[in-house]
Amino acid sequence: MNTLLQSSERVGSTSFAFWKRPSVAGWAPLPLRLIVGYGFMEHGFAKLSRGPAAFATILQTIGVPAPHLMAWLTILIELVCGLADLLGAFITLVSLPMAAVVVVATLTVHLPYGFSSIKLLSVTSGRAQFGPPGYELDLLYLACLAALVFGGSGPMAIDHYFKKK
Repeated sequence: MNTLLQSSERVGSTSFAFWKRPSVAGWAPLPLRLIVGYGFMEHGFAKLSRGPAAFATILQTIGVPAPHLMAWLTILIELVCGLADLLGAFITLVSLPMAAVVVVATLTVHLPYGFSSIKLLSVTSGRAQFGPPGYELDLLYLACLAALVFGGSGPMAIDHYFKKK
């Protein structure tokens, strides 16, 4: 019995040994950077395409002080910090304003709608109609940012270029 357990442990450990290698595990931050960076930039471009004044109106409605300034600041953070994150540049520095934007969005917009990001309201004409998203996605963004800050920017990052100089 003991020999059987030892052999199954060996098989189990060797089947996962590939993923434990530093050369493979080191690539884990890359998809995080790409998704978070692209996601932030997409949100920034959406606000910019609708016009910063439209976003400022939303901010004013929910009681954010200096809504025009905050609209532009949010858009710039999403675009500039999102691009930096995507490229792996200054990850620790850009993660702080990105996290601040997410926390403010969570507390002012998403928290009243609960956890789930998907709320199916109905299906009309073969199309799903969804309600307002909860804070689930916000927590995922924060977790990804924390993983990048504590784990590093990973391969193919501009941060590595600056470390070598």
